[in-house]
Amino acid sequence: MKTSVIIDYLPDSVWRYKQGWAVVAVDVIRATTTAVTAAATGRRCYPAPSVEAALDLAKKFDNPVLAGEFSGEVPAAFEMDNSPSQLIVRTDIHRPLVLVSSSGTRVIHEAAGCEATYLGCFRNHSILAAYLAARHPRVAVIGAGTKGEFREEDQICCAWIAAGLLSRGYSPESLDTVEIVNRWRSAPPQACLPSSSVGFLKRTGRHGDLEFILNHIDDLRAVFPVEDGEVKMIPEAQALAGKMADDARRSPAPLAPKHAPSPGWAPAKRPAA
Repeated sequence: MKTSVIIDYLPDSVWRYKQGWAVVAVDVIRATTTAVTAAATGRRCYPAPSVEAALDLAKKFDNPVLAGEFSGEVPAAFEMDNSPSQLIVRTDIHRPLVLVSSSGTRVIHEAAGCEATYLGCFRNHSILAAYLAARHPRVAVIGAGTKGEFREEDQICCAWIAAGLLSRGYSPESLDTVEIVNRWRSAPPQACLPSSSVGFLKRTGRHGDLEFILNHIDDLRAVFPVEDGEVKMIPEAQALAGKMADDARRSPAPLAPKHAPSPGWAPAKRPAA
């Protein structure tokens, strides 16, 4: 059976992958990072596509935490920002999290009709390729896109995941996929620093989230599917059980360096202002 992977971005692109595709939603800054952080702590997490949908969903739960942002602002009546650094220090993990963001949770919502939906971020990128390769012949890795831009942090994460699949024999479905993988597969996490998303975090005093994201690289050995609207967690022992664990041990090391860039990597030139 032919296996292939494609990289795309924006919520409006998801409809292309409804039939026969598994979708990995990527919004490093910050929705998928916040969502997997919630699930990893044992908190139930429900992404919502809009503020209105989040408010409606919250009514179904007893004392939920409404978290998120829309256009960079925390909506009225919400308890906290779309913030992994704020979430990780909370002790009320019995309270379900209803999460909304400008674009990341929209990608997750749009992917509900696809074959399967998973969340990807810097925290869990390397385990995804081994898991997906055993289950899904066609994988779409979709960056959230903010204000129409495919931000650097999401391109990096998408490239890491797609590169892992290519190393397992998958074929790229588009020239854009090849270009993004070649450009970013060996880039360090810090290559995202020129991103407009990083600029937003710095400009608005959200330095804790930037530090959290850059200091938590591949530290979650788990897969995070979205099932019936809820983010679940599959630990490594279960995700890579049996023969797959042997395959994973024989596979090449993750392509994304955790600290230093490879000699062949150089940051892309940005247009002059």
